[in-house]
Amino acid sequence: MGIRRGQEKLKRVLDLVMAISSIIILFPLFIVIAILIKVTSPGPIIYKQARVGQDGKIFTLYKFRTMVVGAEKMGAGYGMVPGDPRLTPCGAFLRRFSLDELPQIFNVLKGEMSIVGPRPALPYQVQMYTEEQKGRMRVRPGITGLAQIKGRNEIPWSSRIKLDNWYIDNYSLLLDFKIIFLTFFVVLTGRGLRQDQKSEEVEDFQAH
Repeated sequence: MGIRRGQEKLKRVLDLVMAISSIIILFPLFIVIAILIKVTSPGPIIYKQARVGQDGKIFTLYKFRTMVVGAEKMGAGYGMVPGDPRLTPCGAFLRRFSLDELPQIFNVLKGEMSIVGPRPALPYQVQMYTEEQKGRMRVRPGITGLAQIKGRNEIPWSSRIKLDNWYIDNYSLLLDFKIIFLTFFVVLTGRGLRQDQKSEEVEDFQAH
């Protein structure tokens, strides 16, 4: 089971339409965020990171930088702690409203990501997947997804992956539109967003 070929093609067309429309509408916001990052913290505006995409292919994911340069080698690593000192002056705000994810629209344009799909994992995380969990890589990763509206980082990765596989096995365009709609609610309310996620929770794949 999974997304059929015809569904995948239509999904790609809709991705392109939404991505191009979003860039046109949000361009002024992109400029404002870029300026804020540049004047409040030394380092690049865009944070680039290797992630695993469809069929296990590695690609470069784009985000607005919300932490100091080299943050993943400091403190909680890939985790977070309350009032994390690695956050830039505007980093907490960008994360609170998921504005740091906006540059991934360009990943969608490049065909590396979709608007909706499983969140792309880090390469070292994929090395710990079970064969069943690897099934989440059958589709392009997404900017948002079922796991994001069901709990974001309040739920462990092992549970998120189960939701991702369910999404793929029960895919429909209606489900995509529902996820997009509910994403706005989740982002605005801050539901499921934790600032105290330990690294062992980030790496929890087989406990549930």
